[in-house]
Amino acid sequence: MTGYKVIGSAVQRSDALGHVTGRTEFFEDLNPPGLLHLKMARSERHHARLAGIDTSEAEKTKGVVRILTADDIPNNLFTPLKLIGVEPDDEPILAEGTVRYRGEPICAVIAETEAAAYEGAAKVVVDYEDLPAVFDVEEALREGAPIVNEHQRTNFFTYEGHHCRRIRFGDVEQAFAQADHVFEWRYQSAPIEHAPTETTGCIVVPQADGRLRIHSDTQACFFTLDNTALILGTPFNKLRIVGGTVGGGFGGKVDVVVEPVSCVAAMLTGRPVKFVYNRREEMQVSSPRAAERIIIKDAVMSGGRITGRQVTLYVDSGAYARHSPYGTTKAAAHLPGPYAIPNVWADCHCVFTNRTPSSAMRGFGVTIADFALESQMDRIARALDMDPLQLRLINAYRDGDLTAHRKPAEGTALIEVIQKAAEMVGHDLPAEFQEMSSWQS
Repeated sequence: MTGYKVIGSAVQRSDALGHVTGRTEFFEDLNPPGLLHLKMARSERHHARLAGIDTSEAEKTKGVVRILTADDIPNNLFTPLKLIGVEPDDEPILAEGTVRYRGEPICAVIAETEAAAYEGAAKVVVDYEDLPAVFDVEEALREGAPIVNEHQRTNFFTYEGHHCRRIRFGDVEQAFAQADHVFEWRYQSAPIEHAPTETTGCIVVPQADGRLRIHSDTQACFFTLDNTALILGTPFNKLRIVGGTVGGGFGGKVDVVVEPVSCVAAMLTGRPVKFVYNRREEMQVSSPRAAERIIIKDAVMSGGRITGRQVTLYVDSGAYARHSPYGTTKAAAHLPGPYAIPNVWADCHCVFTNRTPSSAMRGFGVTIADFALESQMDRIARALDMDPLQLRLINAYRDGDLTAHRKPAEGTALIEVIQKAAEMVGHDLPAEFQEMSSWQS
């Protein structure tokens, strides 16, 4: 019962004092003896075949200790969703044969100083054979579009044999045929960068017993440990993650993008290695919230009842999958919003383009869908000259309603929330709407 005492009261965060006094330790506060610095030579093309990589001048740079290529990584594919059975793995840690987005890492330069690592990376010479690129989700799905991701073999992620995540509930075509009105609008979002104050990074320190101690700003310590172990081909107990202090993440620090290559560098040099993004890298190559395009078509009766909803969603995964297939599934699970619509059809596409891979960000898959769904409700209300709150109340889920995913709705409470919100802002609702309940039809 003690947990309930904090509700409605001001409770100080357990880490607040350390933050405001400057005593909180972040991974970059660590400065182990013999620390090496790792920086990436990155792709200057959106899509190209790697005809050659010349590291000879980089290797001559004063302070450069070693340069890593794809051949140095034990299992050269990221494994973000492997542990929950989502495959295939499709993104190389270091580019192998082809680059698929501008900024993709090609080789890692390890040096005594950060300046030497940057200088060495700038001296790596890459011979590109340009390939056609595609940047629009609908263009990527058209016949004849250049294939972005050969590991996936198509420009879409496959869900149980289907080209998209689907919902089929009732008969939307019949709903459209019988509707008083049919409304169709299109919504679009752009990629959104998390822009954390602390950029993505880690320091890996080899231990005398052969283990690796990884100081990271990851948002998911055990997820990072497990995926790094899979990539290194090493038992999980050979790694130790020290983390939990994150200078801003918002979902952007669940991709395990810096730890595996840093571990390889530490193993091959026998010295601590630091790899941290500069601000330009954080903005260019860290994974953003996916750009999404949503087309919603609704069958609506004159009284405001929505009888059918058809949704086509395109999620721009960028060049690789990362967490976007999961985000697309979340979007499908959220449709058609908190409304009891008897006929629902949805195709939710996770699409590969030659853009920076997208991934997790605060409710990804749901946030933009909510924006589109609620914008749709407002536009329908305006078209029908209706109160937008009354339109929502007419269509709101009640407990016991069957959702489009064929599950009974429970704990809905949308009606009560709308009623309370209307009361708080002085928005008058007619008596019939004030008397509505989520527990009675």
